[in-house]
Parts: sequence; structure tokens; C-alpha cells
Amino acid sequence: MSVISHIRSDILRRKPLEHIEEVEGGGLRRTLGLWQLTAIGVGGIIGAGIFSLAGAVANQTAGPAVLISFLIAGVASAAAAFSYAEFAGLIPRAGSAYTYGYAVLGEFAGWFIGWDLLLEYTAIVSVVAIGISGYFNDLLGFLNIELPLWMSGAPGTEPEGVPEGSYVVNLFAVLLCLLIAFVLNQGMKSAARFETSLVYLKVGVVLLVIIVGAFHIDAGNWDPFAPFGLAGALTGAATVFFAVFGYDAMSTAAEESKDSQKHMPKAIIYSLVISMVLYVLACLVLTGMVNYTEISAEAAFSSAFASIGLDWLGLIIAVGAILGILTVLFTFLMGAARVGFAMSRDGLLPKGLSKTHPTRKVPTRITWLLGVASAVIAGLLPIGEAAELTNIGILLAFVVVCTSVVVLRYRRPELPRGFRCPGMPVVPIIGVVFSIWLITFLQPETWLRFAVWFLIGCVVYFAYSRKRSKLNELSVEER
Repeated sequence: MSVISHIRSDILRRKPLEHIEEVEGGGLRRTLGLWQLTAIGVGGIIGAGIFSLAGAVANQTAGPAVLISFLIAGVASAAAAFSYAEFAGLIPRAGSAYTYGYAVLGEFAGWFIGWDLLLEYTAIVSVVAIGISGYFNDLLGFLNIELPLWMSGAPGTEPEGVPEGSYVVNLFAVLLCLLIAFVLNQGMKSAARFETSLVYLKVGVVLLVIIVGAFHIDAGNWDPFAPFGLAGALTGAATVFFAVFGYDAMSTAAEESKDSQKHMPKAIIYSLVISMVLYVLACLVLTGMVNYTEISAEAAFSSAFASIGLDWLGLIIAVGAILGILTVLFTFLMGAARVGFAMSRDGLLPKGLSKTHPTRKVPTRITWLLGVASAVIAGLLPIGEAAELTNIGILLAFVVVCTSVVVLRYRRPELPRGFRCPGMPVVPIIGVVFSIWLITFLQPETWLRFAVWFLIGCVVYFAYSRKRSKLNELSVEER
């Protein structure tokens, strides 16, 4: 066999579905029930976007038709969610899109999406931590407390009036990343209890805002409903789409679910439905309370309630936003750690990274590594630069999963599936098309950073991972 043929054979080899558990080796402890999984999904989907993003899109892009923007984004996200749900019931193992791509499209495709998600999820954690730091500083300002300048932000982010060089590190963002890594390493049962409690509090704040706001709706504010036309609603959908995923990171915990084949598909769908209902109700209340031209793009609900004399709700909204973002941070750091764990267990990353705690059965090494990496990014980079590392990987993961579910349905129709994606192959194709369409909206800088990370990944794969892959070891033994 020629060198080229041998390499082609290596990158196309697939993880055998019938023996996937034996190929992967030891597993994680199954402790998560249906509603804990659902809470992790809701925690990943609903962040600060419900308090700020809806207002910005309504004011600048869609008007009251921001409701349509969320519905369009929700339908497109559901197309991918159904694909994830089918795989979660069929392959109840850690790794999510990485594992699915590896099993269906081959080793290099799996490596490609896993390597990409490591960067994306870690960067999302950093962006989220920076965002919480901003809300935290605002909350301290509300209480007339000022932090020392050196710990208030990343270098180069000093606001007007503050001398350049005054900021050294965003200390609160750093500590937050390390705190979540610590919580995750206490065991998934304890960590999930922490996450679930925060999600309940967050949903309670959102419901309070919706219920109070509903008594101050003026239907006249919904006319005109679509001042920017259908094009505005579609553009808004591209913007808010990034507020309606998060179940993908939750699906990486499939190996820690008590009954993954039944619970994981339900949790994916439940979390998206619950989040979409809250988003839609929040949009209706916001655009009904205030004319879209007067909605604040930065603090939509706070300013809306202030305009009707309910300033006290501003503090509650600030607390709700902090809780909302905190649960997102938890979900995505967990997702990054599980992807890295699965890649390490397969031999594509150093095997020591898949070592689990002897009693808690969580991947402590990879969790701390990614927690520290996210802390460094959050502490030293402005939020804009950190945010440019995100988005493209999530969309590419959606493309891989939606494509893989179609391929596997026709390649292996006899496999027992706990959940079957409806509307095959139309629904997965919708997920692919919408994800590719959104990729075209990304900035050139995002593509450049993605290309650099991809090239580094190629070097790592061909210099290290290809020969150390567990599948390569098996093929050598067979030869």
C-alpha cells in the first residue's frame, strides 16, 4: 500500500458503532436525570441575550418582528437539535459532534470538529466570563462600590477618562473561570445540582420580568409589526441564532446520563422548547411595553421598566443576567472538557488528559487545563477579540451532525434508534443550509483565526494523533 493510500485509509477509518464502548474504554459515572440534563441545556441556551440581544435586534433590525426572528432561528436550530437527538439516543457517549463525526464520516472529520470545538467552547467560556465581569462591575456601581483599576479589565480596554495602562487583568473573569472548573471537578452530581439551582433562579427572574411587564403592554406599540420588512426579520434571525443553541454542549454529557438513550433526546428537545417559549414571551412583552424606536439596545428591559417607574426591577434584571450568563459558562466548560476527554480516550490527544478522578469519576486534568486556558483568555483579551474565536465552530458542528445523521440513516437503517429525526432528509438539510448561510455572515478575521487553528490542528493530527489513535493500534494488531 502506498503512503498516500495508507494516509487516506487512516483519515477515513470510522469508529465501529457495534463496539464503540470497547473501543473507547472506561467511562464516566452516570448520575444525571432527565430534568438535570434539561436544566443544563436551558442553562446553555438562555444567557444575557434574553435581556439585551432581543432589544438590540428590535431597535436596529426587526422592530416587533424580532419575535419572527426568534421563531425562524428556533426552527433552524430545531433542525439541528433533532439530528443531535437521534445521535444522542444512538451513541450515548461523551464527545457529541466529535464522536458522531468520528463514527460516521471518519477519523479526520471527527478530529477536525473536535479540535474546532475545543477552541470554540473554551472561547465561549472566556467571552461569558468577561460578560459577567461587566455586569458585576455595573452591579457594584449600583451599590457605590469601586474596584481597583488594575483588576477591572483586560489591557487596552480602559474607558474614556482612564489612563491607558491602568488595566492589568480582568481578575473577576479569571477567578470565575477557575471557580467553574473547580465546581465541575467536584463530581457531576454536585456540579449538576449547582447548575440546576442557578437555572431555576434564572428562569424565575425571567418569568417575573415577563409577568410584571405583561401588565404594562400597549398593543399600539406592535404597529407597525415589521417596520424593516421580512428582510429585517431574516437578518435578525441570523443575529439571534447564536442565542438559541447550547443543547449541543449539553449533549456532550451523554455518558453521564442515567438513561441516555431515552433521556438525552428528550432533554435536547425540552431545553430548546422551554428556552424558545421564554424568548418569545420576552419579545412580546418588551416590544409591547415600549415602541421599538425607543428600546435601549444596551439595557432593553432595565430602561423599559425605568420608563414606567419600576426602577427596582433593574437590580433584579442585573442579578438575573449574571445568573443567566453563569449557567452558560458552566455548560460550555463542561462541553469542552467532555470533548477533550473523548479525544484523549481515543488516543487523538495525550492519554493522560482522559484520566478521571478515582472517586468522583470526572476528567479533572482536561477540565483544569481548559479552565486555566479560558481564564488566561478572559483575563488578558478584550471581549471583542475573544468573541471572534467563537461561532464558526458551532455552525460547522451543526453541518457535520446534520450531514452525518442523513448518511447513517441510509448507510445503517437497521440500527436501533431511541429517537428518529422527523422529516428525513429534509429537516437535517434545513439545518445544513441555515448553518452554511449563517457562516457567510462571519467576519474575515473569524475565518483567518479559524484557518490558523485548523492548520495547527492538521500539524498535530498528522504528527501525533494519527499514529497514536486507538483505531490505529487495533489495525496494527490485526495486521
